[in-house]
This record gives sequence, C-alpha cells and structure tokens, in this order.
Amino acid sequence: MKLEISLFKFDKNSDYLPYYTKHYLKTEDEKNILDILNTINKTAKLGFEKSSDFDLVINGVYVKASITLEEVIANFGNELTIEPISIRRACDDLLIDDNDFKERLSILKNLAQEEDKLEYLKLKPYFYASNTLNYKNDYIGDAILVLAYDLIKKNPAIANYVLLALDDYEIGAQYHTSLEKRIYNFDMIIEEKIQTIQNNLNQFEALEKQNFRLNKTLIIDFGTFEENYEIKHDFKDFNIAYYTSKNSEQTLELLNKLDANILNLDSMKLDLAKNTFNKNPLITYHVAATILLDAFDNNADFLLVDTNEDFYIFDYNRKQLEKLSGREIILPVIHKNELQKLAIANHTEAKKTLDKHQINPEII
Repeated sequence: MKLEISLFKFDKNSDYLPYYTKHYLKTEDEKNILDILNTINKTAKLGFEKSSDFDLVINGVYVKASITLEEVIANFGNELTIEPISIRRACDDLLIDDNDFKERLSILKNLAQEEDKLEYLKLKPYFYASNTLNYKNDYIGDAILVLAYDLIKKNPAIANYVLLALDDYEIGAQYHTSLEKRIYNFDMIIEEKIQTIQNNLNQFEALEKQNFRLNKTLIIDFGTFEENYEIKHDFKDFNIAYYTSKNSEQTLELLNKLDANILNLDSMKLDLAKNTFNKNPLITYHVAATILLDAFDNNADFLLVDTNEDFYIFDYNRKQLEKLSGREIILPVIHKNELQKLAIANHTEAKKTLDKHQINPEII
C-alpha cells in the first residue's frame, strides 16, 4: 500500500509560519496511523503523542491515531493531509496548547466533582472539532455542553445552576454547529446531548418555526420534484457546487443524469445551525458566507440546494453574508426543483421562480 502524506509542521520556538512536508510511504508492517507517525518519526523528528488515543485530523476529519489503514484508505484515499486538532493552537507539529479547552472547565468548576473534571478531559475532540471556533474562538465549546448534560443527568437538583452558568456565557450554546460530519465514526448521542441543553436554554426550535427570510412576505413556491422525467438539456459545461441536505437522493439522481462537473468542496458539509437561527442568526450567516464564497472562488456557476430553507439562507440573506465577508458574492442559488425544470425544458415554470431570486441565474 502506497501513501502520499502532506504532514503539518510547526515549532513555536523557531517557525514563523506552519508548513507541510511531503512523505511517500510504501507500508510494510504499519497497521494504523500511529504506526505511520512512528515510521515518519524515525527519519524526520515529529511532535506527536505515541498513543493510539492521540487526536489528529486527516483530510479535514477528526480521528484517533488508532484508525486502521484500511479505514483510512476506504474513507480518505491514499493522499492524506495530516494536521493537529487545532492549527491555531499548534506548538510542536501535531501537539497543541490545549489551555483554552481546559480553561472552559471553570464555567462549571463549582458544580463538577473531581471525577467529572476527569471525564471532561476526555471530551477534547468535541471542543476542537467544532466549526464554530473558526468564527468565534471564545465559543463556550461543545465539550462543556456535553459535561453540562451529564452533570444534570447525574444530579437533576443542580440543573438550574448549570443552565444559569451556561446562559451567562456570551458566546454560548446558541453558537453550536453540528459535529456529525466533522468527527470520524461520530456518536450521535453527543449531538443529542447538546441539543437537549439548547432546548433547556430555550434556544433550539423546529425548522418550521424558523424564519430564514429577511423579507417575510416574499415566499417562493418551488413546486414539486417530478418522479418520472426525461432529461432534455444536460449541464456538461457547468460547474455546480452542491450543498447537500440529509434527504438528497432525488438531487443526486438528477445530477448523475446531467453530466455536469460537481465540485468537491469540504465546505458543502458544513452545518448551518438552522434550528437556532431565530435566536442567533449570526453563526448561520458566518457559515453560509463561507460556503457561498468557497463555491464562488472555485468557479461554480451556481450553488444547488435541496430545501426551501437552504435557498432562503443563501439567497435572501445575501446582503448579510456579504457584509460579514466584506465581499460581493455574485453567485446564483438554485433549488433542485428549478434545476429539474431546466433539465426537462420546462422553462416557463422555471422562469416563474428564477425571476424572484435575489440574483437571477439567467440560465434560460
């Protein structure tokens, strides 16, 4: 098995900026990523923990050093970028200064016993894996929210004190973004615990209660997606950035028939924190701006979305996204139902909704 590895390097005592070194390995006795790090370390000094429980990032996904090479190849291929769990906190290659994570424990220090504090230290990946830290480095952190849930579960009598402590923190639970696509083999129970805390803080609401439209009176009826259809126009000369929802089967089937170039962008996996939008639209705007700009900068012809909610976030809040990013983002957003109408040459129906976009794709 051959691996091509780009390895993050940074020594806070000698380097001004981080850099990456290339390593081409033909594996022999190596079974997991920890073995790979040990092999590299034999010829090139590397800062890391020689533990199978060591946390690191491979191709943007948070993993343990115990992950097997078979799993690595199956999920990431043989071209790997290996980084620390926080580039911003890196001090010696893959080792980081984790004092910011440990300091968050002070929020609940008077309510946690010694065994609780030890359990908190095991939650470090959940703290650093949060995409929210890329926008708000003083975010309370998902680890403390998980600890809060566990403390309340163990002793319901302290629930009000725990929730008050969380509520007093400015960049709190309302800034949470999902960890589901950011951690390898993620346990959804963690997400459920955090959502329970958000619920208890009156921050989490069902999607149907959210209003993603700045102009509350302007509603678009995108119609329905036809089950049986014939493609009359392909999109072979188009670059499409596709922001995927959980129910994407119809869209993926349509895209497979269009012969378009679907851009492979990691930003399309980012969570928009839609269930807390009414309470805190700012984190949604930050993430949406990242997604839209990434598509724009990679020469997408348009951003494709599955749902009405996603369309309104990207298109109808465009001024907010541009204000946050400091850039004009002239990239059309198209709903999957509109794309289908264009592909089957139902241009009359497609034009009815395309004309209502903040930026008209002008494809017809």
